[in-house]
Amino acid sequence: MLSEFLLAEMTRLGAQDALPLHRQLYEALRRAMLDGKLGPGERLPSSRDLAQDLNLSRNTVVAAINQLSVEGYLESRVGSGTYVNDNVPRVGPGGAARPAPRGAPGSAAGGLSQRGLALTARFRATELEVQPFTPGIADFSAFPLTLWQRLQNKHWRMTYPDMLDYNDSGGYAPLRRAIADYLRVFRSVQLEADQVIVTTGTQQSLELCARLLADHGDTVWVEDPAYWGAAKAFMANGLALHPVAVDDEGIHPGAAHEARRPQLIYVTPSHQYPTGAVMSLARRHQLLSTARAHGAWVLEDDYDSEYRFSGPPISSLEGLDVDGRVLYMGTFSKVLYPGIKLGYLIVPRPLVAAFKQAHYDLNRPGQMPLQAALAEFIEMGHFSSALRRARQSYAERRAALLEALKPVLGGDTFISGAEQGLHLCLRLPQHVDDRLLAQRIAQQGLTVRPLSAYCLARNDLRGLVIGYGYAPLKEIQRCGPVLAAAVQALGSPR
Repeated sequence: MLSEFLLAEMTRLGAQDALPLHRQLYEALRRAMLDGKLGPGERLPSSRDLAQDLNLSRNTVVAAINQLSVEGYLESRVGSGTYVNDNVPRVGPGGAARPAPRGAPGSAAGGLSQRGLALTARFRATELEVQPFTPGIADFSAFPLTLWQRLQNKHWRMTYPDMLDYNDSGGYAPLRRAIADYLRVFRSVQLEADQVIVTTGTQQSLELCARLLADHGDTVWVEDPAYWGAAKAFMANGLALHPVAVDDEGIHPGAAHEARRPQLIYVTPSHQYPTGAVMSLARRHQLLSTARAHGAWVLEDDYDSEYRFSGPPISSLEGLDVDGRVLYMGTFSKVLYPGIKLGYLIVPRPLVAAFKQAHYDLNRPGQMPLQAALAEFIEMGHFSSALRRARQSYAERRAALLEALKPVLGGDTFISGAEQGLHLCLRLPQHVDDRLLAQRIAQQGLTVRPLSAYCLARNDLRGLVIGYGYAPLKEIQRCGPVLAAAVQALGSPR
């Protein structure tokens, strides 16, 4: 019987190590899955039943289940329960979990490591990346492609041999100066050009922070619901995700979270991904105070601050930091085009030398001609002009989508996060199965993402995450009413 196995395993673990009860249960459940006591696809008993059978508090059981879900061993199905993920290794003879040799033909998940299984089991980009709700359309009409090609060709013709080599200075100096000037003026970031490290984008920035500022097994507080790319980066580096719920004022850590001391705290304060919540000033000061108390580093992902459509601009969290505990990151992918693969990481002065050295050692950065073209693009004012045109274009698309969704709004159905960025969140009543709704909307030829799929531990959020940045205005005007009708028919209580 499962409960007998779990009790025996917890007794053994308690005798060996002074582990807290939720960790003992986590290890016991994990062993049950690896040993075949719980097979792939098998339904787990409810948290209430497990708590009763094991004589534990329900909070202890929920904590263990949530951690296993975050790591990809379990998956929740709305209205059905919690199940063992199909990617958990198959059971070998004698009941012991024996993964096939890595890469062996026909082996489960191709012989992946445990970390590989966890990474591929949850947060798949193909399921969570916010693309247009009209599939297969990438619209870059606002980007001055001809001018960009001319600048790139110019710098390729002028390139010196050392521009073709790796770079150990953190990036092309004129580009770092241009980024510093831009952030000081428009994002209230306190920095000098030497603190700018040019990366291939947010993912590489997160990887650097995870590797240099935390050790394997350290805890990182992440927003819940979460940005899938950050969750992947932290999991890949062996960090333990600790979900902290987000409300209308942003991330909201309470007394219950203090027991899990964070080494890193990852936030998207200007436009929470994916709900769109803006972190209030009081919450920002609270977060910085918490980081100071724990000696934690705060990773501020300012992924789409360039697109603010209503209300005053939201200043950076880094601008409030007086302790040098915030690392700020941004990207050019939203303003220019995703494939440019250029972003930036702003690090506190004491960390500059270490980060530059590690960036060179681990990533062998280059692309100097491309960085030179971007530096000139910014210095000559083309970046500002391109941004103005893009803002106007995206504002029109946003307005068209909001107009199309008006018929479904009311009661517990409302829109969040529409003031900024290239996506919004249509919030739905808790009784709506947003995953099923997204699947049925896909049958109409439209692509949206269920809000609940972004959740780590909580199960109280339902909604649709809808991107409009890649969809041309005419397509939004044509498909917006189709989307609204599908929501009204299948998801709205009206």
